[in-house]
Amino acid sequence: MKITAIKPYPAWIGHRNQLIVKVETDEGVFGWGESGLSGREKAVVGAIEHYREFLIGRDPMQIGALWQEMYRSQYFEGGRVLQAAISALDIALHDIKGKALGVPVYQLLGGKHRDRIPTFASTSIEPSAAMVEQAKELKARGWNAIRFFPVGDTDGVHEPRESIAATAPWLIKAREELGDEVVLGIDYHHRLSVAETASFCQKLPSGTLDFLEEPIRDETPEAYESLRTMTDVPFAIGEEFASKWQFLPYIERGIHQFNRIDICNVGGLTEAMKVAGWSEAHYVDMMPHNPLGPICTAATIHFAAAVPNFCWLETRASPAENYMGAGESPLFPSQPHLDGATYPVSDAPGLGIEVDERAIAAQSFRFWEAPHWKRRDGSVTNW
Repeated sequence: MKITAIKPYPAWIGHRNQLIVKVETDEGVFGWGESGLSGREKAVVGAIEHYREFLIGRDPMQIGALWQEMYRSQYFEGGRVLQAAISALDIALHDIKGKALGVPVYQLLGGKHRDRIPTFASTSIEPSAAMVEQAKELKARGWNAIRFFPVGDTDGVHEPRESIAATAPWLIKAREELGDEVVLGIDYHHRLSVAETASFCQKLPSGTLDFLEEPIRDETPEAYESLRTMTDVPFAIGEEFASKWQFLPYIERGIHQFNRIDICNVGGLTEAMKVAGWSEAHYVDMMPHNPLGPICTAATIHFAAAVPNFCWLETRASPAENYMGAGESPLFPSQPHLDGATYPVSDAPGLGIEVDERAIAAQSFRFWEAPHWKRRDGSVTNW
């Protein structure tokens, strides 16, 4: 079997682009992958086109060797753009191999540990009484892990101190209303400094939160180490990491407790399995990032089935969000669907997903930018 074509499709789906990739072979078997670098899809398409030059004619079954060649054979290896491209191609190669062998992808990863994949759901309302009621509805529908978002911007202006002051009381109220049996977390989307995060945690009674996601930027592990000494709230970190090497200091130094690994950014299933094994040795649980499309969801379900140290998969398809029409797009005739608060693990060969290629190809690409937030003094801050 040989690779005959690699086709990237940056397509506007919902309110953002999804970059999906088709890899074809001379035996008629093909695979689908997805890139996770939202907002910079053109850059990833360019990287895929470079890889295509030497992947055409190669054996798609040699996934590990092709991964090493894509990563190591360019001198300037790594980085989020290149790894997002490798991720999409790696996922597609796993889809091909599973289909060719007639087995689901999880069998390529060692078999499954679980038949159903627990998820956490997120509220879609800013901290308020309505947010608490929405969380109670999610609990009633079966979710025992729920994530909140903080108070955000006002007309593009975001002041971290104002946000934490307005957010903290509602988290305390949510814990009171939801009880101790529900896992509660919040994603601060790296909008805070170390000092601001410490102040935020100090406003919350111990036990209010079960995880704090991405409170500060991740470039400097030492900053997280400093923050680790100031709070006992478990950290969920890693959705931006583009290799096992970026996870290294966090795992080895015991900085965090949950890995927010993104299959479509870290280097695909090949790299994700290495991070999972490393994490298992240090008692860090996998809590995958999954805000993209159905291909990412399908690939992450197989990953979640195949690793022992797994807790929850992010879903954006709960009744509270249905983010980007998750789980509903007619562009994907066969795709994962929630059964209550869990995803059943598909036993179909490959990823178990189908794509309407003609409809995807007809979708136009649109330039999209994440919000550019500023503080009241005019300086730039994180979204």
